[in-house]
This record gives sequence, structure tokens and C-alpha cells, in this order.
Amino acid sequence: MSSEILINSNQREIRVALIENQQVAELFIEHKANKGIVGNIYHGKVTKVLPGMQVAFVDIGLEKSGFLYVGDIDVTNILGHEDAIRPPAFNEKEDPFASRPYHEILIQDILQQGQNILVQVAKNPLGTKGARITNYISLPGRYLVYMPTINHISVSRRIEDEDEKERLKNLLSEIGNPG
Repeated sequence: MSSEILINSNQREIRVALIENQQVAELFIEHKANKGIVGNIYHGKVTKVLPGMQVAFVDIGLEKSGFLYVGDIDVTNILGHEDAIRPPAFNEKEDPFASRPYHEILIQDILQQGQNILVQVAKNPLGTKGARITNYISLPGRYLVYMPTINHISVSRRIEDEDEKERLKNLLSEIGNPG
């Protein structure tokens, strides 16, 4: 099987095509005008901690500092605690971390001004507000989502075959998570 990647770029957009056996297998088009920063990962510095709102502002090199809520901080990663705040979910049914202990930890006990922190943009800046950021890093791929700070293996609900789910979990367990 032969594969090629074709890239075409101009002032308005970038087009990338994956060609397999002389046919287009995948096509990606990015319009430069619509390019956002969601998903970008930054090494930032905490500029301000607001205990009353339980938020911190983090300088990530953009015009405005990023906005980091206490619930978007991976306490296990920063403090080394086993019992950590679980990441936010759209609802409790979708929360794979619901069984993890939940503790009310204050932001001033986690972050201090001047502290360096690795963050990922969760929401683009809008108007006068900076980007919404999270400390739960996630790298989505074609077949999996790698979350280096989470010590948990989940398989997509789209895979309905229980044997296949178990096989995939075992395979990923063998590879391990050094993070």
C-alpha cells in the first residue's frame, strides 16, 4: 500500500490530503481566518490568584492572561495527591472519574503567584476576556485520546462489543502510563 501526504497552502487556507492507493483517504482544510487556539498547550506563569472567585490568571504569552478555575486543575499532578479533584464533565453519567474521591481544595492551597504551570486552552478568548484554560492536558488522536496526567483507561462508548473493549483496555494496560 502506497501513501502520500499532499499539502497546499495559500494566504487564506491550508489543505492537507492523505492519498492511499491513489485515492484520497482523508482531507483536512484549515481556514486561517477561523483559526482558534483551543487545544494549544502552553507553559505559563501564574500572575494572579483570586481566592474569592477560586480562579487564577495565567500568562501564556497571549494578549490577555488565561482564566483557570480551581475545578480545571489536576491536583494530583501539581501536589502529588492521590485524592484529587476530578475533571469537569457535561453530566455525571459521562464522568468517568465519578468514583474518584472529591475534595474541596482551595485554589490558594494549590497555586501561588509566579508559579509555572502547564495548561491547555479549553475555550478561545472572547471580547475582553482571556482564554479559558485547564490543567487537564488531553491529546486527541485518530483512535484514542491520550491524557498524560490521568491514571485511568477508558474505551469509547461507540465500541459496543464488550470483548473488544476488554481487549483494548488490556492492550493499553500493557503499554502503561509513565505519566
